[in-house]
Amino acid sequence: MTGVKRATEKNLMLFSGRAHPHLAQEVAELLETELVPNSAYDFANSEIYVRFEESVRGSDAFVMQSHTAPVNQWIMEHLIMVDALKRASAKRITVVQPFYGYARQDKKHRGREPISARLMADLFKTAGADRLICVDLHSSQIQGFFDGPVDHLMALPLLAEYVAQRYGHEDLAVVSPDAGRIRVAEQWSQRLAGAPLAFVHKTRDIKRPNESIANRVVGAVTDRVCVLVDDMIDTGGTIVKAADALMAAGAADVVIVATHAILSGPAVDRLKNSCAREVIVTNTLPIAPDSEFDKLTTLSIAPLISRAIREVFEDGSVTSLFDGNA
Repeated sequence: MTGVKRATEKNLMLFSGRAHPHLAQEVAELLETELVPNSAYDFANSEIYVRFEESVRGSDAFVMQSHTAPVNQWIMEHLIMVDALKRASAKRITVVQPFYGYARQDKKHRGREPISARLMADLFKTAGADRLICVDLHSSQIQGFFDGPVDHLMALPLLAEYVAQRYGHEDLAVVSPDAGRIRVAEQWSQRLAGAPLAFVHKTRDIKRPNESIANRVVGAVTDRVCVLVDDMIDTGGTIVKAADALMAAGAADVVIVATHAILSGPAVDRLKNSCAREVIVTNTLPIAPDSEFDKLTTLSIAPLISRAIREVFEDGSVTSLFDGNA
């Protein structure tokens, strides 16, 4: 029976919400497929409606959404899309989250607080997700919150390759903005020919979000170009203070590197006017035209996500994307 797809033949279908369609389109092109058309809109009272315009029965469905602001709206749309796929008899549903909403709420600091990152995982499981693909989770323990496979992609190889090509001829130091991310800084050091490590000792009031005090630099940074690495830049306060502390400690220059450019509130002005020579991020989150500035370099995460989707679809090894270091 020519022209009839056998029930055993796998069928990759890629879906996207409205939060970051440009990234989804880039991933689709790399996979040599097209985004499945859908109808998505908001009712007058802000409730969300989604319907897919093609049959998804028996498909291997990958549904992308970056949890950018307004975060709650796009998480809800993401959940509704997963539910629609489950009720339309998709064979397997993989949720692709370039940025995982609520990832910073991964533990209780005080009594009567939620663990919202765990709640997010439970919600997607209940909606019908079989698997998650995420990029640079705020903490690795979030992988254990989801009852199913989680592919934790790392932007480090992409970012480190750019830094090595651009600054590899200079004396570098890898700097963590706090002691808690030293392990990530060690991985950066390995990628940058064993560049020495340092960190900025800081204090934070848990009752005041997005605020910290950069106290002192621990490590040798004098006369070095400091590669200041973090997973995200939100309001920019912490990373800019850390850059100032490095320059005060005798650094020759500072390059800020982060995966997720949240860029809330005063972030753009702070970064634009900071002492940093360059700010390097990826496009896991959409960056509005009015949030771009001369120092900002944005690298595309689409090749990494598309390769991971291909490996999952073909039952290959996502770990192989990181030379066995995932």
